[in-house]
Amino acid sequence: MTSAAEQRAPAGEPAAGSGQPSAVDGVRRPVPPAPLVWPGAPTPLGARFRTGPDGVAGTNFALWAAGAEAVRLCLFDEAGRETRIELTELTHEIWHGFVPGVMPGQRYGYRVDGRWDPWTGARWNPAKLLLDPYARAVDGEFALPPEVYGHVRDWPDQSVADTVRDERDSAPYVPKGVVVHDDDDWSDDRRPKTPWADSVIYELHVRGFTKRHPGIPEELRGTYAGLAHPAAVEHLVKLGVTAVELLPVHQFAHEDHLLRRGLTNYWGYNSIGYFAPHAGYAASGTRGRQVGEFKRMVRALHTAGIEVILDVVYNHTAEAGELGPTLSLKGIDNRGYYRLQDDARRYADYTGCGNTLHVVQPQVLRLITDSLRYWVTEMGVDGFRFDLAAALARSMHDVDMLSPFLAVIAQDPVLRRVKLIAEPWDIGSGGYQVGAFPPLWTEWNDRYRNAVRDFWRGALPDVREMGYRLSGSSDLYAWGGRRPYASVNFVTAHDGFTLRDLVSYQTKHNEANGEDNRDGTDDNRSWNCGAEGETDDEDVRALRRRQLRNLLTTLLLSTGVPMLVAGDEFGRTQRGNNNAYCQDNEIGWVDWSLPEEPGWRALSELTARLIALRHRHPVLRRRAFFSGRAQTADGLRDLAWFTARGTEMTEGDWYAPAATLGMYLSGRDIPGRDERGAPVVDDSFLAVLHAGGRPTGFVLPGPPWAERYEVVVDTSAEEQAGAPGTVHRAGARITVPERTVLLLRVA
Repeated sequence: MTSAAEQRAPAGEPAAGSGQPSAVDGVRRPVPPAPLVWPGAPTPLGARFRTGPDGVAGTNFALWAAGAEAVRLCLFDEAGRETRIELTELTHEIWHGFVPGVMPGQRYGYRVDGRWDPWTGARWNPAKLLLDPYARAVDGEFALPPEVYGHVRDWPDQSVADTVRDERDSAPYVPKGVVVHDDDDWSDDRRPKTPWADSVIYELHVRGFTKRHPGIPEELRGTYAGLAHPAAVEHLVKLGVTAVELLPVHQFAHEDHLLRRGLTNYWGYNSIGYFAPHAGYAASGTRGRQVGEFKRMVRALHTAGIEVILDVVYNHTAEAGELGPTLSLKGIDNRGYYRLQDDARRYADYTGCGNTLHVVQPQVLRLITDSLRYWVTEMGVDGFRFDLAAALARSMHDVDMLSPFLAVIAQDPVLRRVKLIAEPWDIGSGGYQVGAFPPLWTEWNDRYRNAVRDFWRGALPDVREMGYRLSGSSDLYAWGGRRPYASVNFVTAHDGFTLRDLVSYQTKHNEANGEDNRDGTDDNRSWNCGAEGETDDEDVRALRRRQLRNLLTTLLLSTGVPMLVAGDEFGRTQRGNNNAYCQDNEIGWVDWSLPEEPGWRALSELTARLIALRHRHPVLRRRAFFSGRAQTADGLRDLAWFTARGTEMTEGDWYAPAATLGMYLSGRDIPGRDERGAPVVDDSFLAVLHAGGRPTGFVLPGPPWAERYEVVVDTSAEEQAGAPGTVHRAGARITVPERTVLLLRVA
């Protein structure tokens, strides 16, 4: 008597060991008999190569599929022939078995059987080969032909298409998991462990950063090995950054609407494998070799003193909504993994990507935390930036800072010690949570981004907002023991204009994305300096370069953790595209010819000089918020604000229209002690920021603040070898050129 699963199996796809031929790419081949399967163990989840009973080598397979009626492990040989093995052991909702003789490099997937009842959220379909959520490597590309959909994708009535089950086999069209043997203990690795306050983050795309680099061998460009190459590492070290934040490197898939337009998901915010390094970035092969290549990249960066932070997407998956493909979780246990609406056919969507992982569910929470610990303990990474983190912090509906996800992270002995960065919003109701995440977390501070952009384009009505953002955003983060480094300060990120485009384009130009320029934000807070796009007008070009110097100098002098975007330090452009998520081409790649041009080389040198200045001076990277109060008998405060008249700002000055702000940072009043318990003492600095379109006079504060001032940075100068070093007496009225930052050291 056959099982219900076998009665529903597609024609030509027999159960394992039937001896009947199977169809692979249209060619019918004999199916080998099923190998022996032993009970194995329900933990750990995934495919783990090990020594079994009697010293027999093999692989233990374990899959959580709570509501399933049957689970078949599917093994694929070099010719693509499939062997199916029924997993009959079920422990705590985990199906498991140990298969002797299955060695590293073996490709595999699952078929999971159960009810097809989309109206209650049940979407089991054994015709679809499913990727193991715990697969540590993935072999093959995700294309999206009709066969990979659990429903009939092209059903004439699309309003009910998701309710009609597709019986076609998807195995020939989907990637497979790969068994990986991992016995690396990382004993030879030395993590940099850079304190948060000392960190300078550099956001980059593995492929885009290396694809056009002339110093990287062509066969390594676009890969983990390319990023590990000395030519890539040398640039990071010379610049002085302490951490790279990699755009998603979890295995991801491309959306159907992009593939139909001949494009791909370049950024990778469409994860489908939370344990597997994206195979497309591997130079060494995809049968598990990508795992070792990723580790070698991490080691190379650690050796150079650079931490590795991953941008991770645990809020949704590549399976999208009810009309999306069936690739993994949807076919394993749709109701267990995803948030569903009251109408269980539909998905709750707090991400704008069609679905939201149901993090309140223990098994989903386990998947995420197991993945995070894996990347820390076995892949060597140093932290994570969580895409749309507010979606992870939702309990049943609302964002809850006591949510299970945040509670588990806070007590986890591995994860609470690494760097945790929240993108503190999602698109759902109440999703904007900047300043709300608990201690341990830092946050992308978009209020910093907006204020700095508005100040330098002359759009702020007064300087109150700039005062908060320059000094660490205490209005957002001075609670619950949080520190100034809770604020990750940025002017640009991967999402939006590059820094050069921010001063070159008034509006977005996303026509290459094929969406009639409707995609991407219209709230860019940009200023094109008098001409839209590239121009031969040298006055406009000079003004743009000055604005870039102003923006970078402001960022690197601000209290908090600065984040740069790869290529901004030498004028990278995306030609006005502020949503280059699908531009895997010269629009999205870093142009390494730019640093050879004198103007852009000077910008890169200034950036490195500012980062070095920040590293040398603890007053620029404080570990505690400013008090604004006098700490010594002479009445000097740790932070003071000055008008252009050289007087301390009053309440009225903060509310008055102004384009000029003076910020005095005292190096004598830095809280905390060094590693030997001695007080931390530094130089004092005066930063003058003038965003006006005409020069202005500025009276340098006199005693007791200073007797003399030495110019350290003057952004009005293209090259910084001339004006810096000029000494002014305290009380002097100096001329600050239009749109300029002056940094002066108290002498």
